[in-house]
Amino acid sequence: MAANQGGRTRRRLSTEERREQLLSVGERLFSENPYDDVWIEQVAEIAGVSRGLLYHYFPTKRDFFAAVVERESERMLRMTAAVPGVPVREQLAVGLDSFLEYVEAHAHGYRAFHRADAAGDQAVRRVYQRALGAQERQIVAALAGDPEFGPAFETRPEVRLAVRGWLAFTTSVCLEWLRGTELSREQVRDLCARALLGALTP
Repeated sequence: MAANQGGRTRRRLSTEERREQLLSVGERLFSENPYDDVWIEQVAEIAGVSRGLLYHYFPTKRDFFAAVVERESERMLRMTAAVPGVPVREQLAVGLDSFLEYVEAHAHGYRAFHRADAAGDQAVRRVYQRALGAQERQIVAALAGDPEFGPAFETRPEVRLAVRGWLAFTTSVCLEWLRGTELSREQVRDLCARALLGALTP
């Protein structure tokens, strides 16, 4: 049902739309503040809802932050999904271009996602580590499906370590880029692509 305020009709949000609205507010607050400095009351006030309604969607702040992190993880996994049958080298530049475009457009969410690692709450950190693990497995699987690298890549421990290190490198580069650097998106893309190929190519 719509509410009429001051002659204007405001549509009531569906359950999913309200949840997305709350998560959007959360990603902005968590991107700008440490976990312990974000209060549920702030989120409710900015979203224009009662604390009771927010707790209906997310029983605790931990659940709320975990949902912010998980939503961002799902977005990033979709952005970095490999295309079967296309060589990794061909996909890398295009994939990084799309990813950096996403990072720019969703800077709050990207920052909030990576703040999870510094959260004092161990449950939140576990959500973050699971998300990174999913990214790592997705990249390793793409490499294993490429004839240049081959299935053996999937079982070599140094490959997983290299991919994990590359994810940390790319995160640092992207966060610094968002703070403002002289590098263009193309330069950041090429830097990250060279880092991965350099780590994996003898």
